[in-house]
Amino acid sequence: MTDHSWIVARPIAHRGFHTASAGIMENSPTAVAEALARNYAIEVDLQETADGKAIVFHDDDLDRLAEGTGPVIARTADQLVGIRMKSGTDRLWLFEELLEQVAGRVTLVVEVKSLHQPDAQAAFVRRICDIVRGYKGPLVLKSFDPDMLSVMRAYAPEIPRGIVADRTPNEGEYRKLTRMDRFIMRHLLHFPRTRPHFISYHYKDLPMAGPSLLRKVFGLPIMTWTLRNPADKARALAHADQIIFEGFEADQV
Repeated sequence: MTDHSWIVARPIAHRGFHTASAGIMENSPTAVAEALARNYAIEVDLQETADGKAIVFHDDDLDRLAEGTGPVIARTADQLVGIRMKSGTDRLWLFEELLEQVAGRVTLVVEVKSLHQPDAQAAFVRRICDIVRGYKGPLVLKSFDPDMLSVMRAYAPEIPRGIVADRTPNEGEYRKLTRMDRFIMRHLLHFPRTRPHFISYHYKDLPMAGPSLLRKVFGLPIMTWTLRNPADKARALAHADQIIFEGFEADQV
């Protein structure tokens, strides 16, 4: 069995080391620079653009984080990179620009955001895999969407991939799913077809039978998200191998 412990060797800065009140927006070049300066691993998010490229951004619309409105996927990459973030001096940027900045110095945990389309945005996922294949540093991909993981497994099985999950409450986007679908996602019962190399699970929902079993039997490391209170670190690490954090210095806790 391949050892994937390197994925959770360092605390993981959630969307970079960001402080919006100081003009450092999440998923921005400045937030990534701040995390690099502290030698933290970095988690970022990717959204698909109208022309199938990957923009470093969390939400599927611009309204909360950027000086724009409407769906990210309604605009091309060239249109998006000209948009400023809500505070600070950063503009939206492409996945390739992120990789150039990090240049292998720390581990990147890249979450591919899903629009829950029937084809699992397969062309977009494959494009991301092609970019990652040319990158020389430590990097893993992850997604909430098991279908996206299936695409990754089929197209680029050599790239470490992880599943993001929680207790799947019957609320928000989960309302679209059946009770059985939510049960499968909660306990990672899609494992035979997705074969993740690690798990990213909500810390308040641990321990959970599925993740705990996969960790024990298959040695899958668990990173747990998102800690905003340093007092929760010990509780989180009782059932996981590493934390995804924001709003405090993880090394000082």
